[in-house]
Amino acid sequence: MNLLELQGISFTYPDEEEPVFTGLSLEVPVGQSLILRGDNGSGKTTLFRILNGLSFPTAGKYIFQGTEITEKYLRDNGQAKKFHQRIGYLFQNPDIMLFNGKVYDEIAFGPRQMGLSEEEVAKRVEDCMELFHITHLADKAPYHLSGGQKKRVALASVIALNPQLLILDEPFAGLDGKSKEDLMTFLQQWKAAGKTQIIATHDEELTKRLGDAVYTM
Repeated sequence: MNLLELQGISFTYPDEEEPVFTGLSLEVPVGQSLILRGDNGSGKTTLFRILNGLSFPTAGKYIFQGTEITEKYLRDNGQAKKFHQRIGYLFQNPDIMLFNGKVYDEIAFGPRQMGLSEEEVAKRVEDCMELFHITHLADKAPYHLSGGQKKRVALASVIALNPQLLILDEPFAGLDGKSKEDLMTFLQQWKAAGKTQIIATHDEELTKRLGDAVYTM
């Protein structure tokens, strides 16, 4: 069963004449770890925006769990909320994602937006901090952390929503050897739990150990 399908999608920015890509088709089964390859300018970032419902194809269809994702569909706040909590997106630069004054509140932000009780929010935050070994950073300001710590906090904030699809853009960028291995272990565990992943990377070790399929743009 496919988690998502892209059916011949094309995309052109309003102020551009040349399309970013045309006729792109892709099927991602539930539980697959898909490695996405492509040079700068190949359209990976645009594709990620479409998958996250931040941009919409100028042609073709994006189907997620059997539903076509369109601008009209996401105008409904209830539908948009359900859709966005199913997809977690880790940017290459975690600074883009961090805006709260404390690590705890950063991780709690998504679950609070979902309307969960503070008791459930606290449980999710504590579980995620323990998972990524950042419990000792709970009261720290994210902007004071190291690059590796920021990435852990950003990923914890994504995982706190328990998404069905995890999208990662060059997840090993800026990480030292131990941080890379820790993240690799987590991604393997996430995959073993039946979760779906789309990972933009040129890292051969990650591809070898985690990738079920490779798509080149």
